[in-house]
Amino acid sequence: MAGLPMRHGPERMPGPGPVRDVPERDEVERALLAARDLIRSTVVRHRHELERASLVGAGPADAVERLVRGAVRSVSAILSGGSEQEAALLTALDRLAADGGGEHLAVRLLCVPRTVDDSRVGSAVRGGPRREVRVADVELQEALLVDGRVAYMAPPPERAPRQASLVEDSATVRALDLLFAGAWENAEPLADYPRLGGRLSPQTARRILECLCTGHTDEVAARAMRVSLRTYRRYVAELMRELGASSRFQAGARAVELGLLPGRR
Repeated sequence: MAGLPMRHGPERMPGPGPVRDVPERDEVERALLAARDLIRSTVVRHRHELERASLVGAGPADAVERLVRGAVRSVSAILSGGSEQEAALLTALDRLAADGGGEHLAVRLLCVPRTVDDSRVGSAVRGGPRREVRVADVELQEALLVDGRVAYMAPPPERAPRQASLVEDSATVRALDLLFAGAWENAEPLADYPRLGGRLSPQTARRILECLCTGHTDEVAARAMRVSLRTYRRYVAELMRELGASSRFQAGARAVELGLLPGRR
C-alpha cells in the first residue's frame, strides 16, 4: 500500500532475552537435580524397606544368612550357647568360607564359657585370616552386628518365644557396638582360655599351682595372670576339683606329689 515501507528478506525474530533469564534457568536446573535426588532416595528407601520387611518376616536362619552374605566390612557376634540364631551364624560363616568368600571381612565372635567347646566355633575361626574368637567371663545377650550399621538381637532366654529384633537406628547400633568393643577388650583369646570341666591348660594350671605354693593372695595372683579376681578364683576351684583336693593347701601338696611343679618333689 502507498505510504508503507517495503520489507526485503525474512522477518527478523527478537533476540535473546536479557541477562536476568540465566538465573531462572539455574533455578530450573537446581529443581530438576533436586527432583532426581528425591526420586533416587525414594527408590533406595523403598528397596531398603522391602529388604527390612523380608528380614523381619524371615526366620533366624534366613535372616542371619542374608545379613552375613551382605556384610561388607565386619561381622561381630555374641554367642550365648545353643540358640537357633547362633547355629545359623556359624553355618553362614562356614558356607561363606566354603564358597571362597568373606576373606575381606573382620569376623569377631565373643563366646561365653559354655560355648567354648563347640567344635563349630573353632571351625568358624579357621574359615578366614581375619577371624577371631574370644571368651567373656560374663553373661551377655546374644547379638549380631554387621558393618556397624545394623544389629540383629535375639530375645533373652526368659523371652525366648519372642521374635528377634532388627535394629537399624544409627545411635542404638553405635551404642551396641561400643558395648561389644568393651566386652571384647576384657575377654580372653580362645587359644589362651583354659578349658573347664577337667581340661585346664597345663600352663594355666602350673601358674595357679605356683601362686598357691608361694602363698600369693588371690588379688596378687589374678593381677599376675592378667585375669579378673572372679576368673582366678574359678580357675582355682576347677583345679582343686581336678586334683581331688578339699583345700588350697591340699591342692598344692597334691601337685607336688604328682610332680606337677618341677623342683618341688
